[in-house]
Amino acid sequence: MRSFSFDEIGYWTEIKLEIIRKYAVEYSKILAAQRPIRRHVYIDAFAGAGHHMSKRSGRLVAGSPLNALDIQPPFSELHFIDLHGGKAGALRKLAGDRNDVFVHEEDANTVLLRDCFRRCRFEDYSRGLCILDPYSIAVDWKILATAGKMKSVEVFYSFMIMDANMNVLWTNPDKVAKNQAIRLDAVWGDRSWRSVAYPKSRGLFGEMEEKAGNEEIAEAFRKRLIDVAGFKFAPKPMPMRNSKGAVVYYLYFASPNRTGAKIVKSIFDKYRSMGIR
Repeated sequence: MRSFSFDEIGYWTEIKLEIIRKYAVEYSKILAAQRPIRRHVYIDAFAGAGHHMSKRSGRLVAGSPLNALDIQPPFSELHFIDLHGGKAGALRKLAGDRNDVFVHEEDANTVLLRDCFRRCRFEDYSRGLCILDPYSIAVDWKILATAGKMKSVEVFYSFMIMDANMNVLWTNPDKVAKNQAIRLDAVWGDRSWRSVAYPKSRGLFGEMEEKAGNEEIAEAFRKRLIDVAGFKFAPKPMPMRNSKGAVVYYLYFASPNRTGAKIVKSIFDKYRSMGIR
């Protein structure tokens, strides 16, 4: 098994794990009792090793896969995806001999479309909760568009706005490397982010562009989840910060289900005004 170090996480990442855990508990309760649903599936892309190292306490804390393994009533299936062999090996060790757990040591963009979403098809009376928590802007828009059109998959998604700002959304977009712009094309689904991030206005010297703020970009992406991907509900995302208060990413929830969106909105609202620690 390849060696690895547990990811160090701060306060806001611990909050994110708690948000996902709380919703996953309610989701499993509802779906396990709902008929004629035959199967409800937990999918964790970019799953990590199952534990993290807390910067606050210096102790190991449970990651989202380990939290999911402990949920009662249990999910029908759990799919953990990580490209790193060492982390995938750690996940297999955590799963032990459970035959309801599947570990995929592959690129998440490939395995989600090829394997995991097939287990959540609406017509099979199956449903899925998918966690998309990358370290960078790395989730192909096809993933979100497919989930939205399926009408059977709910998604937590971390949109890494800090990575986008550092590498693509510069004050002068003409200086951005072509390969970096292409990265955001893949995540956004097309080049329409350009008009969102740089709205045009009239100035003293004619038409001019001025970079939009994080909130404007986040709201445009939220609307895109509904209008383009096809999700019925996407509550206002929660800004997740670093120790200096800067927004690192926005945590989105998107769903075909009003009940799920209502539950997540209430969870988001509980944490939204909490300060940095």
